[in-house]
Amino acid sequence: MGADMSRHGALDEFAELARTLGSPHRLLLLELAAQGEWSVEALAEQAGLSVANASQHLQQLKRAGFVLSRRDGKHVRYRLGEGPVIPLLAALRQCVEHRRAELGRLAAGLAGGAEGMTREALLARLRDGDVLLLDVRPREEYLQGHLPGAMSLPLEQLERGLAELPPALEIVAYCRGPYCALSAQAVALLRAAGRPARRLMDGYPDWKAAGLAVERG
Repeated sequence: MGADMSRHGALDEFAELARTLGSPHRLLLLELAAQGEWSVEALAEQAGLSVANASQHLQQLKRAGFVLSRRDGKHVRYRLGEGPVIPLLAALRQCVEHRRAELGRLAAGLAGGAEGMTREALLARLRDGDVLLLDVRPREEYLQGHLPGAMSLPLEQLERGLAELPPALEIVAYCRGPYCALSAQAVALLRAAGRPARRLMDGYPDWKAAGLAVERG
């Protein structure tokens, strides 16, 4: 009887965590928190939510341990929790991919046919020094943290900034993760301009979760 009670208690806890993640808004806020530390106002703006609504969602995520907060003057700032949040999100993504093969086709569609580069292949190319790493996320996310040596050129500025890119190097663009369309759109624009380009199959959160070096500022 005691073992059954203990098992049910654990299952109740699992269910509560699952309910916390059962909101597209909270999942988006988690994705943003994985990029760095933000004020409630900044998170609300990026997620397209009111400050009050974003604050409610963040409080639920905080109670579950998915995010942490600290007071900074008049503002409350949130960052990703210390537990295995990114691996959990990755596991959820793998479950969805297993059950719904069409999501794989959706990801390919977002990539626009752009050939992807694995994390391992990118590390080798970076050691050789024959590739330009391009962060096409918004500038604010780049400043919170980015891959070492990456150049910041947000997607909306890419066309105007093409002349700044060294002509001799292949470009590898990255953004927030496998289902973020920013890097795929950047590769399409670069290729249309005659530049050799590929997209990193992972994003910044996956890179950081793998324990690889990152830079700030």
